[in-house]
Amino acid sequence: MIRWLISDAWVLTDHAAAGMDAFELFRKLGAGAKFDLKRFGQDAARFKVARSHGGEASTDALSAIDYFGTGANNGSQSSSQEDEEDDEGEDYEVGSDSGDSGAGGKRKQRDEERDVKRKKKKMKSNQVEADGGTLKDTEGNGITWTSSLDRKIQNLSGDGKEKSSLKRLKHLHQEKVNRIRSQHRINVHGCDVPDPVCTFEELQSEYRLNPRVLQNLKDAGLNSPTPIQMQAIPLMMHSRELLACAPTGSGKTLAFCLPLLAHLQQPANLGFRAVVISPTRELANQTYRELLRLSEGVGFRVHIIDKASLAAKKYGPQSNKKYDILVSTPNRLIFLLKQDPPGLDLSSVEWLVVDESDKLFEAGKTGFREQLATIFLACSGSKVRRAFFSATCTPDVEQWCRLNLDNLVSVNIGHRNTAVETVEQELLFVGTENGKLVAMRDIIKKGFLPPMLVFVQSIDRARELFHELVYEGINVDVIHADRTQQQRDNVVNSFRSGKIWVLICTALLARGIDFKGVNLVLNYDFPTSAVEYIHRIGRTGRAGHQGKAITFFTENDKPLLRSIANVIKQAGCPVPDYMIGFKKIHSKVKRRLEKKPPKRSTICTTPRFLMKKKGNAPNKGQKEKKQKGEGGTQTAVQQHKKEKKPKGQGLKNKNKKQTEGGGEKHKKTSQKMGSDSSGAKLKKKKGKKNKPQDKQR
Repeated sequence: MIRWLISDAWVLTDHAAAGMDAFELFRKLGAGAKFDLKRFGQDAARFKVARSHGGEASTDALSAIDYFGTGANNGSQSSSQEDEEDDEGEDYEVGSDSGDSGAGGKRKQRDEERDVKRKKKKMKSNQVEADGGTLKDTEGNGITWTSSLDRKIQNLSGDGKEKSSLKRLKHLHQEKVNRIRSQHRINVHGCDVPDPVCTFEELQSEYRLNPRVLQNLKDAGLNSPTPIQMQAIPLMMHSRELLACAPTGSGKTLAFCLPLLAHLQQPANLGFRAVVISPTRELANQTYRELLRLSEGVGFRVHIIDKASLAAKKYGPQSNKKYDILVSTPNRLIFLLKQDPPGLDLSSVEWLVVDESDKLFEAGKTGFREQLATIFLACSGSKVRRAFFSATCTPDVEQWCRLNLDNLVSVNIGHRNTAVETVEQELLFVGTENGKLVAMRDIIKKGFLPPMLVFVQSIDRARELFHELVYEGINVDVIHADRTQQQRDNVVNSFRSGKIWVLICTALLARGIDFKGVNLVLNYDFPTSAVEYIHRIGRTGRAGHQGKAITFFTENDKPLLRSIANVIKQAGCPVPDYMIGFKKIHSKVKRRLEKKPPKRSTICTTPRFLMKKKGNAPNKGQKEKKQKGEGGTQTAVQQHKKEKKPKGQGLKNKNKKQTEGGGEKHKKTSQKMGSDSSGAKLKKKKGKKNKPQDKQR
């Protein structure tokens, strides 16, 4: 049918209608025919090229051809496709000859409407391209900040397609942030969490960090942030309260020092605006040095409380308040706060940072929970924000933070309460307590790469081990809480400078202290908990360096062996299977062992006959006990021999004769011993060591 119509059309053009277009003739002949645009879209497009008559159709057809590939024609083609989409689903009726005038008016209106639509769409597309280009530029330089992205979204008009494109951009941006967090093992819990930073330069552009602080970072050799710094710094910049848990040696000190300097911006005579609390003086001194190094050339007044008596005059009510940041231990702050009037005013504090928070939250003699509560109440300002940092996190700390902190964000790097993976860990069975000293001397004999830290469970054992190793030909020293502050500072400085190779210490140095290049950590006494073990071995393998940790254990350490073996296995170090299979101890037993470590025999290798010559041999008839004394020991031993009775006599008869004075010999001995003999009996009942005194010959 169509072929017949076309052939007749060509005949008519030859005879009657010369100059008329074939398409136009076909439209007249096929008046009233309908096309289904869904099924015959391509054919309909061919015949819809020229809707107007004569010359207009030819001009439209010529303009539709893109000779040089210019953007204008491409735009017209795309607009024509959009017009087709608008007409999709509708049937198009080919116009007849009689309705040409009415159809022409409608076409003019349609053409005007299309022109207006095209202009609007061009304006919107140009705006979207400009904003999209800025987004791409910011993504190329680094991570786009949430605030800047929201600013761009507000500037855009609300159209359906533009909203979908913005959703797509947001989705891509969030995917990029999630990829960075998973790559660095950053786990975040909270709402409205800002994006992590990849470079320190982003802090200057987004938060106006002082350029001198950035220069101090570069001078210290710090070029890129660590995982905890990437997420904790933006959170504190946004004044969000924070609970951060990251492995030892991961840069937690810088993670809270840098936001403090950025938040305070410049010095002001308003009193202390930031307070950092540390559990030990050594850790407080380390934080103080870090703040001084970062704030060099900026003018911040950073203070540390050395002597509480002098600090009361320096920071009291009559002071000029020319200070900004305070670093201290809890007890010294409490001493100043409890004076009348208080020797310290914390009402203007804006940031309170608690370092090693799980240690400070411990109750009892070893913890600082009561002191911490007093300090929290003293920081009574309305703007105060709190941040907690530690390598290990306990349920008590997390529960308290969720109940008392506003809009808390929790940040964990890797798994909680795990050892750092850069430390090679080893468990060594030594049999008994005497085997520990043999294994220690064997390590020294084979050779080791200093410096080395040796951890023991008590001050007395630290002294005893020091006296055993002092003659081994190595530079060894000891540090514990009974030494004066000057002695402790001298020991730490000597260890840092390399003058001391082996440093024997208690739990005093297990928390936070950063020694550069410690190659070996030796746990001479088995740690009482997995948390203490993590902090002990965390003194080596810091800042990405490799280290080694050796832990001695005996038969008596079996109850605690399973928990330590699990920590070592999680870090990827080999552990015998039988250790993992040990029975889990009850929580009450575990808490009791944490508070009161098991009793261990004294560290002593002096032969007994030498001790007898020195007068330190144990008395016969008593349990083996070490006697202390230097002069007159031989006479004391002889007197005790005189007091010795036959085997058949009991202790009651002996006491009766001593009290009643049943003979001249007993009278003489009672006169000589006097009150000392009665004191020795009391000590004998209590199980304490005898202390013989000098006697007259």
